[in-house]
Amino acid sequence: MEKILDRFLRYVSVDTQSCEDSESQPSTQKQLNLLKMLCSELNAMGVEASVDQYGYVMGTIPSNLDVKVPAVGFIAHVDTAPDASGADIKPQIIPDYDGGAIALKGVEGLCLDPGEFPELLAHKGETIVTTDGTTLLGADDKAGVAEIMDAVQYICSHPEFKHGEIKIGFTPDEEIGRGVVKFDVSRFGADYAYTMDGGEVGELEFENFNAAAATVHIQGRNVHPGYAKGKMKNAIRIGMELNSLLPLDQKPEYTEGYEGFFHIISFEGTVEEATFSYIIRDHSMDLYENKKKVMNRCVDFINQKYGDGTATVEIRHQYYNMRKQVEPHYHIVEKAMEAMRMAGVKPKVQPIRGGTDGANLSFMGLPCPNIFAGGLNFHGKMEWIPVESMKKASDVIINIISLFAKEK
Repeated sequence: MEKILDRFLRYVSVDTQSCEDSESQPSTQKQLNLLKMLCSELNAMGVEASVDQYGYVMGTIPSNLDVKVPAVGFIAHVDTAPDASGADIKPQIIPDYDGGAIALKGVEGLCLDPGEFPELLAHKGETIVTTDGTTLLGADDKAGVAEIMDAVQYICSHPEFKHGEIKIGFTPDEEIGRGVVKFDVSRFGADYAYTMDGGEVGELEFENFNAAAATVHIQGRNVHPGYAKGKMKNAIRIGMELNSLLPLDQKPEYTEGYEGFFHIISFEGTVEEATFSYIIRDHSMDLYENKKKVMNRCVDFINQKYGDGTATVEIRHQYYNMRKQVEPHYHIVEKAMEAMRMAGVKPKVQPIRGGTDGANLSFMGLPCPNIFAGGLNFHGKMEWIPVESMKKASDVIINIISLFAKEK
C-alpha cells in the first residue's frame, strides 16, 4: 500500500509541462510519460484502463451492487503550468510545521512567510510539502492525481466496500485550456463527475470564470534613433500605451470573488514589432463580453492614433461558466458537501477564480463540479501543500462513492 505522500512525490518527479505554442495533442510528448505510467498502475491494481491517441487515460471499476446507481467519475490533469519550470523538482518536506517562515533552500533568502501567506497558520502541526524555490511543485494537479489513485488503491484492496460503477480519467493540457477538447464523454461513461483540481481544503466549486485569451500584435517602424523624430514608431512603447488603456482596477492583484480582470501574461518585442498576451476573465457573461469589446476599443484607439494596422488583436474563447450546467443537478454538489462533512472537513462553496476541465465537460453533457486538491500558490515557486489535505481529499472521494451507492 503506497502512502499518498510517496505517490505524490513520485508523480511530481515527472516533468509534464504543457506548451501553448504547440498544436499537437498532447501539446508535449513528455506528458505521456506520466499518463502511460498511470494507465499501467491502474491495470496493475486490477482496473481496466487505457490511454488513447490524444493522451486521455480512462478507467472503469465495475459496480459490486445488486442495484443500478449512477456511474460517478473522478478526473485530474497531469500537466503543469507553463508559468514556471516543472523539471527537476526538488520538494521540501516539513513535518509538524511550527508556524514559522519556511526557507526555500534552492534560492538564498527566499521563504514562505506566514506574514505574506497567512493560510500557512491554519496548517500548524501538519506535514507541509514545498518547492525549493527554483521550480513550481506540481500540486496543480498531481495532488488530484495522487488523491484519485489513493482512493482507487483503497477500493481495489477492500472488496467489501460497496460502490456503483466508478470512472477514472486523467487528462493532458488543462493548463493551456485544451484539457478536454477531444475528450469522449460518451466513452468515459459517467453520469456525473468531479474534478479534483481545487485549492485549499474544503473548497467546492460549481461556477467559474468565462475565459478568453487575447494576443495583441503591434507593428512599429524602426528608424535610427539619431534621425527618428517624426518617423519612428516604437512598438514596445505603443504596446505599453495600449496596456495602460485597460482599466487599472481590473487586474488580478486588485480583484477578488466574482470580480473579473485583464491579465497580461507575457510580452515579447523590439522597436519594430511586439506581441502582448493577455487572459480575460469574468463570471458574468455580460461583463465578459464587454471586456472583449474594451480590448477591441483599445486596439481601435491605437490605430486611430498611429495609423491603421499598427495594432491587431486575436481573441480566442477558452471556456464558459459551468454554473448553469451544474445547477440543475445540484444534488451532486450536495453529495460533495456531505462527503466533506463525513471526512471532518467544512465545505466552502465558492466561485473558481480560474477554470478547470469540469467547466468544458459540463457543457459537453457531463456535470462536473470541482473539489479541493489541497494545494496553494499554484503556478509558481511559492507553491505548497499539506499532506493531511491530500488525505482528506482522498477520503472525500471514497465518501462520494459511498453516497452514490446509497441512491435509490
